[in-house]
Amino acid sequence: MKASAKRVSSTRMSKDAALKVAVRTPQRERVLIEFPSNLLRRTEEAARKLEKNRSELIRSAVEKLLNDMDSAEFERELAAAYTANAELSREIMKDFEAVDREGF
Repeated sequence: MKASAKRVSSTRMSKDAALKVAVRTPQRERVLIEFPSNLLRRTEEAARKLEKNRSELIRSAVEKLLNDMDSAEFERELAAAYTANAELSREIMKDFEAVDREGF
C-alpha cells in the first residue's frame, strides 16, 4: 500500500508541476529597434499618456497590427467563400421563394 501511495503522491506532484509550467509567462527576447527621433518622441509621449512603459506600448502595437492582419486575411477568405458559393446561394434562395411568400 505504501508503494501505491507514493505513486499517487508523485502523480499529484507531476500535475502540480505541469500546472506551474502552464501558468508561466512566455519567454521574452530582447530586440534592438531603430526609430526616427520624431517617432521615438511620439512613442514616449503615448506611453506616458497610456501609463505604459515604452516596451509595453510597442508590444501592444505590434500585437494589434498582427491581429488586424489576421482579421483582414479572414475577411478576404470569407469574401472569397461567399463569391465562390454565390451561384449555389442563389439556387437555394430560388428553392425557398415560395415558402418566403407564404409569410409564417
